[in-house]
Amino acid sequence: MTAPADRILTNAEVHTLAPSGGESAGRASSDGSDGDTVHEAVAIRDGRVVRVGSAYEVAFLRGVETTVEDCGGDAVLPGFVDAHTHLDMVGRYLVHAALGDATAPDEAVERLVEGAHPPDESEWVLGFGYDESTWDEARYLTREDLDAVSEERPVAAFREDMHTVSLNGVALDRVAGDIADEHLRRAGGDPTGVAVEGAVTTVLDATRGDQPERDFIAAASDRAAELGITAVGDMIRDRRVPRAYRDLARDGQLGLRVRLNYWTDFLDALAETGLVTGDGDDLVRVGAVKSFTDGSLGARTARLSEPYADADASGSESDDEDPRGQWVVTPDELREYVERADTLGFQFCAHAIGDEAIAATLDAFADTDAAAARHRVEHAEVLTDDLVERFAEVGAVASVQPNFLKWAREGGLYESRLGRERTRVSNRYAALADAGVPLAFGSDTMPLGPLFGVQQAVTAPAPAQRLDVTEALRAYTHGAAYALRDEDRFGTIQPGKRADLVVLDESPWAVAPDAIADIDVTATFVGGDPTYRAE
Repeated sequence: MTAPADRILTNAEVHTLAPSGGESAGRASSDGSDGDTVHEAVAIRDGRVVRVGSAYEVAFLRGVETTVEDCGGDAVLPGFVDAHTHLDMVGRYLVHAALGDATAPDEAVERLVEGAHPPDESEWVLGFGYDESTWDEARYLTREDLDAVSEERPVAAFREDMHTVSLNGVALDRVAGDIADEHLRRAGGDPTGVAVEGAVTTVLDATRGDQPERDFIAAASDRAAELGITAVGDMIRDRRVPRAYRDLARDGQLGLRVRLNYWTDFLDALAETGLVTGDGDDLVRVGAVKSFTDGSLGARTARLSEPYADADASGSESDDEDPRGQWVVTPDELREYVERADTLGFQFCAHAIGDEAIAATLDAFADTDAAAARHRVEHAEVLTDDLVERFAEVGAVASVQPNFLKWAREGGLYESRLGRERTRVSNRYAALADAGVPLAFGSDTMPLGPLFGVQQAVTAPAPAQRLDVTEALRAYTHGAAYALRDEDRFGTIQPGKRADLVVLDESPWAVAPDAIADIDVTATFVGGDPTYRAE
């Protein structure tokens, strides 16, 4: 006799979001078929899906102690999987001054002033998430701006991409000696207060204080649940973050699954422990080894084959910016990292935004069995036809952020940095999917929010960028699970998979494309247990 279910979700629009034709991710098969099927109910037992089907069929698994939830016609999808996050930074956004929707430098300064408490001169004043590309006065915050916040306390404001940090005079005095000269922007020979790349880590290290990383991760985990996120791939550079995840999981307080993607700084330690990708338990597992290659478009440090469109723009924040960006890790260094990590049994994630950086990354992956290892190119923003073809040849996963398409709109950051022509062929999700490249979505926390990313992909301005609703949702579920090497555990709603689910109050297929981000999450489940319920 079949055992009863622990929980049944019924009267719902259940989408399996299974891939088509056994494909890893991406578009429907050539005959037009699609693996996604729609049902009325799903039954859960011991944390796993045991049946998906009509309400009538699933009702046979109802027992005396079964919890039955009437979804009132709501859409039930696999829980969202964010393939590229920094949840400790999400926690910091929640604790410190939030600058993400500041509309001008003055407003950002005002928010920092409001956040300057307690009035302890030894304490840093911190703000996160400003994006100058949305301001009429499109410039970085400077030393002069932040001196207006305080001339006694150190002040730091981090740009949204975490490749640029702005500092006041006190902060510069504290940390400038620890920052490589090439990472300090100057004008007329004097520091402007703007610093890039390695300087960001230096400032973060100086500002960490005594607040436990566990508090940041716990707050971010709760926020992720509110957004329907059930699993993440977190990029780890602070050694305290893995401990925080494991402590929360041990105490039953971690509301999602996580792959810990360790920076190359940890390679020696990983080799000594004998850990490999996949080691761990049902919630916390070892993921990939992560490295930079280049920087970011916002900081003009992404490595391009041709100069930035605004390389010589009036008001540039530095006297000596390279017009094509820079290498954070050189191609030779990257190749050595990839070879060592691959030999040790690790998946590899390489941050590569500019076309020259993407080419160097794919070259490094070409000497490995990239498809089997699921080696990943993170971001892959500036693509050419040749690079799309090369992606498919190498077999790498494109781990991309659809929320970045907010900068691809007319008059946006991409147009300023790249010009109109390169903007139209940036973030080419449709082209990658058509080429058979596994496509995984994540947010890089800019901002955290899968439905926002899905909306950006569905409404992308150029055909080579644009996906349909099913494709975009699959990239944020099965595709991201594939990138985490976890598609056998979650990412679709199928018998045997973990019951990681999200319930939405409207169907993404039924609303206007530009309203997808406004859909509310009504409940989130991890292993069949609720981690979030809307009031």
